[in-house]
Amino acid sequence: MGSTDSAKRAAQRQKSAVEVEAAAGGYMDHEPGDPSIHVTRKGVAAALRATGLGPGDTVLFHSSLSSMGTVVGGADAVIDGFLDAVGPAGTVAAPTLSSWRELREKRRVWDLWSISDTPTYCGLIPETFRRRPEAYRSNHYSHSVSAIGPRAEELTANHGQSGLRESPWGSGAFAVQSPWQRFYDWNVFYCLIGVNCQRLTMVHFVETHLVHRTLARAAPDRRQALLAQVRGWTSDGIWASIGTDKRLVAEEIFREKGLLHFGSIGSARLRYMRIQPVVAAWIALAENDPAYWCSEGFVRWLDNT
Repeated sequence: MGSTDSAKRAAQRQKSAVEVEAAAGGYMDHEPGDPSIHVTRKGVAAALRATGLGPGDTVLFHSSLSSMGTVVGGADAVIDGFLDAVGPAGTVAAPTLSSWRELREKRRVWDLWSISDTPTYCGLIPETFRRRPEAYRSNHYSHSVSAIGPRAEELTANHGQSGLRESPWGSGAFAVQSPWQRFYDWNVFYCLIGVNCQRLTMVHFVETHLVHRTLARAAPDRRQALLAQVRGWTSDGIWASIGTDKRLVAEEIFREKGLLHFGSIGSARLRYMRIQPVVAAWIALAENDPAYWCSEGFVRWLDNT
């Protein structure tokens, strides 16, 4: 798994400035909003349509409500603006991830998880989204997705019931049968409002593929032993961790490649992309130079494959 000069140059060109910015900015901060700027449901829909999002699209979004300024109608206005932008034939989704940091006995997580009651830590908009009566939520304790629209039930159905892929969030989180795989397969429109690519949950989909693509390339008689070394929900081990500083490097590379675009909603910067080419580019970057993009433990594991 050699590294290409072009990938190294692109990464190194951004490394110093971007990683310093990440360290100074804190872990996954959102942009400060300007409360003197007022945002309406109509304004949200107009800003989204200006990106090319349109009727019948499926869109996933991460968001910071306060970054937009003063949103007239609050979180519901943002959600309704997305629904207006895609129209009655379109589907809107939001990550409704849940944290279990205080849970000492991780094996108990399925006993404590509730698809209807467990809150999300992703902010007021996703929490409001998942509580709406028309929303469907996928059944996964850490990486659930909620969706509204004609494809919502299909998108969220049977999360982790087949095509399991071991990961630190369990084998079902980014399984073949999961909303995250469907986001990739459907090449959905992906938006970040007032937050940068540190919040791009699809990075964990990329990490999962880096591990399992490696396993698929390994000799059949080695795969079980290698899989046993992968970190799971209740077990320690290796993982292809892509740090938050590297995610900002990736953001700049995607911008340069024309895969990531920018707009605004109120005072918030709007980042938008189609997710399939972004994921493919990220996997290629990491496989070409795993020592730069991934954890040391993962690189040592690669050496033994």
